[in-house]
Amino acid sequence: MKRKTRRLWLVIACVGALGGAAALTLSAFSSNIQLFMTPSQIDAKPPPADRTVRLGGMVVAGSVKQERKGDTPINRFEVTDGQSAVTVSFEGILPDLFREGQSVVAVGSMVPGGGFVASEVLAKHDETYMPKEVAEALQKSGKWDPKFGPPPNAASWNAMTQKEASAAVQGK
Repeated sequence: MKRKTRRLWLVIACVGALGGAAALTLSAFSSNIQLFMTPSQIDAKPPPADRTVRLGGMVVAGSVKQERKGDTPINRFEVTDGQSAVTVSFEGILPDLFREGQSVVAVGSMVPGGGFVASEVLAKHDETYMPKEVAEALQKSGKWDPKFGPPPNAASWNAMTQKEASAAVQGK
């Protein structure tokens, strides 16, 4: 075998090994990525049941129900982005700052019946905090514009449009 041919086979082997390593790395990363989704995105295109996602939005007032399974509390509540709502089931103790009408991020996966089973629930940490993804989802849905003040009350989302919110804040 000529020297040039050996060098060519060595380069081809190195490129193949590098491509295989890149494919394995990307495969490992894709299984650990958690997508952020809003309830309307989940209604439009539900993620696969084995995919872990972060569901963000506001807890619907009056939707929190608590049961007990032995010593373990089971909590059910709805999360909304103003356009649709998803029922979340969480087995465990909710964070101390979890409240109805407040923003929340639930980490978990969809179940075949259409519900969302959370393995972790994250609540806001003060009156003015809202997760960045939730704020962006509210802005995108047209339910809130930060230049007009704090986010609207979750109970008013069904009837409110962006024009009505702007008019209410400006006193028109």
